[in-house]
Amino acid sequence: MSPARDILAALRHGAPPAPEALDDFARGLADGAVSDAQAGAFAMGACLTGLGPEGRRALTLAMRDSGRRLTWDLDAPVLDKHSTGGVGDCTSLVLAPALAACGVYVPMISGRGLGHTGGTLDKLEAIPGVATTLDEARLRSVVSAAGCAIAGATADLAPADRRLYAVRDVTGTVDSVDLITASILSKKLAAGLDGLVLDVKVGSGAFMATEAAARDLAAALVETAAAAGCRTTALLSAMDEPLAPAVGNAVEVAAAMQVLTGAAGGPLRALSEALGGALLASAGLAPDADAGAADIARAIDTGGAAERFGRMIYAMGGPKGFVEDWGRFLPEATVIREVPARATGTVTAIDGAALGRAVVALGGGRRVESDGVDPAVGLTDMVRIGTQVSAGQSLARVHAGREGQAEAALAAVRAAITLDAGGAAAAPAPLVRGRVG
Repeated sequence: MSPARDILAALRHGAPPAPEALDDFARGLADGAVSDAQAGAFAMGACLTGLGPEGRRALTLAMRDSGRRLTWDLDAPVLDKHSTGGVGDCTSLVLAPALAACGVYVPMISGRGLGHTGGTLDKLEAIPGVATTLDEARLRSVVSAAGCAIAGATADLAPADRRLYAVRDVTGTVDSVDLITASILSKKLAAGLDGLVLDVKVGSGAFMATEAAARDLAAALVETAAAAGCRTTALLSAMDEPLAPAVGNAVEVAAAMQVLTGAAGGPLRALSEALGGALLASAGLAPDADAGAADIARAIDTGGAAERFGRMIYAMGGPKGFVEDWGRFLPEATVIREVPARATGTVTAIDGAALGRAVVALGGGRRVESDGVDPAVGLTDMVRIGTQVSAGQSLARVHAGREGQAEAALAAVRAAITLDAGGAAAAPAPLVRGRVG
């Protein structure tokens, strides 16, 4: 049998594939010897059976080595951050330039929307002219000019993951610890990093809905990265409601710009500081995570982070004066509607995944890989858990392309938000729930 058939047969019988077979399978993903049907069957088998720690490490390293590996000769560490996917999570847009302003280099290899969560590349491409598909020479040029670049993996960087990532999105196989680990780390390790911080989401808007599942994923990521020689820390962060008060592409860029320009703070800024602090401390650039977080806060408060973001946007083809007048450049939806509460009460729960699906239905995400994305649609001014609202008060604002889409989104948002007429709500869960590594 072929390596793909060997692996599929093993998974069908409940046995983890041999590491050498996974190495052959990754090469087949990269060169086309493995068909889409076989890739989809493998993804489903891995979800149902699992690969085990040895198989997970083997798949990660095989996908890392399926293409080119970058090396850097720079005067400061090369660091990065990755999130396992949340709703309203645009920390990358804040953290990458803040880290660059702290004197490190950040070649952030990012992805597009996956399932109900948004993609950082889709968000950046809401800015007119920005190109996130960069060849290696252009990636190095942007990193040199701005200290950071947020881009997609080049065609020769972990090409096996490019194939498998697309298949997972359309086959309902996103939430596998083994496949998430291999996907995230194959790209990050191929980028030649000195250190990495991982934001492992837990809650209703995350792929990992329970803290136990999130800890399992964090442990798998940290262990696998350590085995490959990359110093890695993982934070578990709450995703029981959107991180930013916006869900979508252009609207999340706007939320990030409000933080970078000092107009807003909240959970988005707090988590950016926590992640950056942990990363700077683990890289030996701050005495501890609190001191590192203070460095990130200083980079934002002094305008250094915003200035680096502007440099990056211009180097990637965007407007030169974007930071100074960002509201003028971002696309706006043609239909904007308030979502009035039907009753008085306290917000006790928010189904983040449902909100993400509502944005996908508006056209702000993909149901299949070939779908286009409307950068202007989404949700803004989201109410937060613990807020007391009166009947008729706005729960959110819908940004849509058509009236019919707006009506459907209004109903979806109302259904996703739980109001308790009884009054007091439980205190919100801590933003950072734990640390691994």
